Amino acid sequence: MTGVVLFTGDSVTDCRRREDHDGHLGFGYVRNIAGSGWASGRRVVNTGISGNRMVDLAARRQRDVLAHAADIVSVLIGVNDTWRRYDANEPTTAESFENDYRRLLEPIVRSGSRLVLVEPFLLPVTPEQHAWREDLDPKIDVVRRLALAYDAVLVAADAGLARSAAAVGGTVIALDGVHPTSVGHELLASLWLDAVTAAGLGTSSP
Repeated sequence: MTGVVLFTGDSVTDCRRREDHDGHLGFGYVRNIAGSGWASGRRVVNTGISGNRMVDLAARRQRDVLAHAADIVSVLIGVNDTWRRYDANEPTTAESFENDYRRLLEPIVRSGSRLVLVEPFLLPVTPEQHAWREDLDPKIDVVRRLALAYDAVLVAADAGLARSAAAVGGTVIALDGVHPTSVGHELLASLWLDAVTAAGLGTSSP
């Protein structure tokens, strides 16, 4: 198979990719996917940036997304839009989140790339984090609606990782509730591969 698969988003995707001198894929789920049979013959690119919110990613869409002319673009963004409300009093409304997300997706769709949208996720490990669901859940709903609107593959990461957390404990998957452990990245990669394969993206060249 041939083609370019681009992953972008925040720290979950970034995963120290600048320290990775073997392809700059980082040390998380992107590297796991790149090493899978599904990715054989494909060129995998990672442009995640730690700390990004939706507005940040939308602003760099030309340089870090469109310029790569990828056949498949995978987006995972949103938890920082929630986190900054609680640690810096910088809230992002669901409406603003959706508007900026559409600003990112519109030119990608026009370019002919296929989209994979990954739900932002949270596995609360502190009492305070349980309150974050009030802010994050509407943003997850936005991602689900946009996946339908843009004929994108949806990776149900929040629900999938929550099921695993119920079995083994949240800290096994994400020590701080947000950033996956090696186990969490393996699970996220599996959810991604299952979703794209079910959608037929793993059966032929993109």
